[in-house]
Amino acid sequence: VQLQASGGGLVQAGGSLRLSCAASGSIASINAMTWYRQPPGKPRELVAGSASGGSTNYADSVKGRFTISRDNAKNTVYLQMNSLKPEDTAVYYCNAKIRRLGYGGVFDVWGQGTQVTVSS
Repeated sequence: VQLQASGGGLVQAGGSLRLSCAASGSIASINAMTWYRQPPGKPRELVAGSASGGSTNYADSVKGRFTISRDNAKNTVYLQMNSLKPEDTAVYYCNAKIRRLGYGGVFDVWGQGTQVTVSS
């Protein structure tokens, strides 16, 4: 089972980007799907999360600007980022709690990270 993130890039302040993260492999079900980010020289922080039941949560710093959504049929989570600011510059990682086919537990899976750079 793996997560493949995409959609990062360089954008000017005020612009938008959409990140995608697709899960693949022997998946029975996916519980929470979450986006984290790690700014340069800082620890990783939660950006937005999406529970399997549909509830979402956001970091205060991105509320009203970012929207997390998921397509369960495609095992994919998205992060629509609008009104980007230079302080949003970071490597963005996706995480998913995945129940694998044939296994009893839930696995904590991370994507490889995608760079988002916002210029002022």
